[in-house]
Amino acid sequence: MKTRPVDRRDFLRTAGLGLGAAALSGGAAPGAWAARLAPGRKTKHVVLVAFAGGVRSKETIEMPENAPNLARIGAAGVVCPNVAAQNVGHYGAALSIFTGATEVFGIRENARSESPTVFEYLRKSLGLSANAVWLSTTGGNQQVNYSHGTHPRFGARYGANLISPDGVFNAEFKEIVEQFGTPRTPSDAEAAASTRLRGMLDGGALGGERLQNDAEHQRGIEKFILDEISGQTTNLTGPGAADAKAVRIATNILRVFRPTLLGVALNQHDIAHGSYNGYTEIIRRNDQEIGALFDAVRADPELRDSTTILILPEFGRDRDLNERNGLDHGDGSEELGKVAMVGWGPDFRSGKVVKDGFKTLDVCPTVCSLFG
Repeated sequence: MKTRPVDRRDFLRTAGLGLGAAALSGGAAPGAWAARLAPGRKTKHVVLVAFAGGVRSKETIEMPENAPNLARIGAAGVVCPNVAAQNVGHYGAALSIFTGATEVFGIRENARSESPTVFEYLRKSLGLSANAVWLSTTGGNQQVNYSHGTHPRFGARYGANLISPDGVFNAEFKEIVEQFGTPRTPSDAEAAASTRLRGMLDGGALGGERLQNDAEHQRGIEKFILDEISGQTTNLTGPGAADAKAVRIATNILRVFRPTLLGVALNQHDIAHGSYNGYTEIIRRNDQEIGALFDAVRADPELRDSTTILILPEFGRDRDLNERNGLDHGDGSEELGKVAMVGWGPDFRSGKVVKDGFKTLDVCPTVCSLFG
């Protein structure tokens, strides 16, 4: 097994959280999940944004005109410019952020990790319902695997509610919405599609075990998705539209459900292989959407004082342009293996640059430690 124990990391101290080690090591007490947070912690919600697809610091924190919102989030919180990333392929590297273990998979492999994900750790340790942990992805068969692994003591019953433009925003489910409320008997095809939607909300589309949403949460989630399908999010088009949808959906999930943990997995930065200009365009568009998410958190009386946001890439990109005027990821350079993480929240100091070296693998145990 590749599972490694979840433990507090030096990041929590070095980032200036202002609490001693004793505050990080207390055991969980019975009762509501909020009462089980680490003593003294103000964080009750975490948003974890993974820039899958490979993003260099050179085009983000070192070039604030490309990512002005990332810069202002960092200025209000903590920037860690020396985070070591492992180039084990897009899927494995991004999955490693969510499991805290080194995940090595081939480019087209679609197996789940043997390790639990951060969603599973929190749900099992804190007794959270599926409604309290969400994952919004750009789409693709591999990204659904970030929700949960195959560890026998964890698994789908502790996984995250998953929402993906590829799985929800399609013509079949739009048709359900268009007929929603129409006083007529649905066709067999419509009834089957509606059943699929309900199954999807409880992990049915993922196979195997269920996420175990209760009936009330199931109805709330179904209404949310139907509202999303009939709203403006589905109309986003152009370069980076799938990433933009994932961030917009995540922002709405945060407003509606107030999840304990919300993961966002983006991947359209990988257009960089064929176009440097296209890559920077995706960075700018994603930065706009992340800025809107940040502003939504700060404008919400409940969320602004209780939400932590962590943003980081899976790995960087090559130092030099390729023959297509793009950027690959295989030269072993510092630009590839060292990325920047930005953290903001009530337990972080403001305007701090943490130059100590950390790893992308430290993110999962850091999130778990924030909740004790």
